[in-house]
Amino acid sequence: MGKLEALDIEFSDNKVVYTPGESISGTVTVKVNQPIQCKAIKVNCNGFCGITSKLNDTAWTTEEQYFNSTISVADKGTLKQGEHPFPFKFLIPATAPTSFEGSYGKIIYRVRAFIDTPRFAKDYSTEKPFYLLRLLNLNELPDIWGPSTSAVTQQFTYMLMKTGTIVLKAQTDMKGYTPGQIIKVSANIHNQSTKTTGHIAASLMQRVTYETKKPTHDLKSMVEVEGGAIKGGRELEWKEQIIIPPLPQSSLAGCELIKIEYYVKVSLKSPDVTLTLPIHIGNVSLDKKLRPSKKETPPFKKDPVASVSTTDAPESSSRLTAPPQPAPKPAPRPAPRSRMSSHSSPSAPPVECHSGAEGGNLLNDDFPNKRQSQAVSPNAFSYAPGLFFPQNQLPNASVPAPSGPSSRRSTGATAPYPSAIDARPIAAPLNILPPDYDTSAYPQEAPPSYESCNT
Repeated sequence: MGKLEALDIEFSDNKVVYTPGESISGTVTVKVNQPIQCKAIKVNCNGFCGITSKLNDTAWTTEEQYFNSTISVADKGTLKQGEHPFPFKFLIPATAPTSFEGSYGKIIYRVRAFIDTPRFAKDYSTEKPFYLLRLLNLNELPDIWGPSTSAVTQQFTYMLMKTGTIVLKAQTDMKGYTPGQIIKVSANIHNQSTKTTGHIAASLMQRVTYETKKPTHDLKSMVEVEGGAIKGGRELEWKEQIIIPPLPQSSLAGCELIKIEYYVKVSLKSPDVTLTLPIHIGNVSLDKKLRPSKKETPPFKKDPVASVSTTDAPESSSRLTAPPQPAPKPAPRPAPRSRMSSHSSPSAPPVECHSGAEGGNLLNDDFPNKRQSQAVSPNAFSYAPGLFFPQNQLPNASVPAPSGPSSRRSTGATAPYPSAIDARPIAAPLNILPPDYDTSAYPQEAPPSYESCNT
């Protein structure tokens, strides 16, 4: 061990997650077996973003510094045998971005301690990371209300000479979500051909752009659900649900080197037809009470054509005039007594509404899925033990963050900070990767057997 037995950094209250503008404090503890000559004991707190062109490399080719502060907690002297605590405190800038760990870059925050010794003597150092969470309130984003919709029409050729058309329309129920919430995806597929298409699928995609001289785009599918095929000449409705795993937020405000985007990709195989539905992932869920009210419709105005006009009316009629009072109607004459029966004649019977009389093709609501990876009921499944989604959840209610063992393989950039569950925000857990939906078992009823769509 040498002269130095321990050099540790401890944060106050064992806190690990901080917010921009907050102060971080703690203690550096030095424990020595023998006296040590030192020039100074310094503590440094810094935050930066590093980008590399190689996968999972730490030799940064581009860096962005957010803050770098150093204080001296002990001057030149001799550290006697025993344990010596040295307190420290730093202020985190309010503009610092959220912590992030990706395949080609990271946003890192850490506290380091150094013992500077005289010349030719060994220097000692240690460091401890901490995590920053800058909440993204979805209610503050512009154009966040309403569904995300898209449509595409594509022609294709099959059997060498025949042509057909596929019309694909899709939407999500909202534009903003938090980890643990459910994306409700609905699609309308009209197969205007005689060929049966391939399976329809919906995927939650993550696109991370690392800004260097030659930008690197890391595109990964986080969750995927799949449905059945569509026979020729059919128009079908397909509905699915996707649980959002622990993921970093869409916006890394304050960082110019890393951009994160999310969207739901709805695709049809054979022929290849694809559309995208952009969404946002944040920390504070949408609150319907904060939704701006629609513009009130103006009161009904009389049609100017119906008003009485005169030939002497001026050309400029911007000033409204009161309509003329109608002349009093003469008293009604008494109706002559009918010579027939005094009973009123019977009226025609009411028109009966027959089902299917409206016309048009009926859509199949029971469109089967080839692989039902997501159950319909929010309470019928979870991808982590103990995870529960209230069925009548308020829009701004906090959803419990999933806990449990991490997935066996990484499927994308994950939130590096540990749980910080609050009454408002929803934070993702530390080092918990998105679950492997291909191998996870959901406590749900047995899915219906796949059957081809009958014409």
